[in-house]
Amino acid sequence: MSDAHRNNPHQQVHPYMVECAAEAARVARGVPAELLSAPTHCPGWDVRALVNHWVLYTSYGLEHRALRKTLPEELTARDFTAGPDWARVYAEQLDRAVAAWDDPVVWEGEVDLGGGSLPAPDLAGMVVKEMAVHGWDVATATGQEIHLSEGAALLVLDVVSTHAELYRQYDGFADPVPVPDDAPVFARALALSGRDPRATGARSAG
Repeated sequence: MSDAHRNNPHQQVHPYMVECAAEAARVARGVPAELLSAPTHCPGWDVRALVNHWVLYTSYGLEHRALRKTLPEELTARDFTAGPDWARVYAEQLDRAVAAWDDPVVWEGEVDLGGGSLPAPDLAGMVVKEMAVHGWDVATATGQEIHLSEGAALLVLDVVSTHAELYRQYDGFADPVPVPDDAPVFARALALSGRDPRATGARSAG
C-alpha cells in the first residue's frame, strides 16, 4: 500500500471499502440463479465456486480479520449460494464487515493469517481489491458491468502493483496482460492481475 494510503488508512481506505462493498452487493444481486453453474474465465471455477470464494473472504473473512478471529471451518465449507436470498445475506454481512473496520484502532498492528501476518492496512487493502477484482470476475461471467470511482480504481491498482508477485507465487494471478499506457486505471489493475480488461464488464471512471 502506498504511503498516502498508509498514513491514515482509516480515512484514506475505509471510504473505498464502503464503495466497493456496495458495488459487490449490487453485482451479487444481479447474478441469475441459472448462471451459477456457468463457466468463468477463472480456471476450474464456475460462477458458484467464484461467488463462494468472493463472499467468504470479502464479507465473513473481512469481519473476522477486524475482530482478529479465525474463520471457522463451517464457514470455509459453506455453499453461500444454496439459499435463494444469498445476495441479500451477503449484502448484510458486507455491512457488518465494513462497520467492523470503521474504527481507527482496527487499522493498527498486525493481522494473524495463520502461518504469517500482515499489517492491518495491507490486509484491508487486499480485501478491497478482492471485492473489486472478483466483483469484475462475477460481473463478467454474468453479463454485468462493475463501476468504480477513480479513487477506488487507484487504490485497487496500488494494491495489485504492490502484491502482484506474491499472488503469482500462489497462482492467484496469471501473467500480466498488455494494455496501452493510457488505459483506464481499473483496466490497468485488471491487466496487471492477469485479466483481460477488454472482456465484458471492464468499466470504471478511472
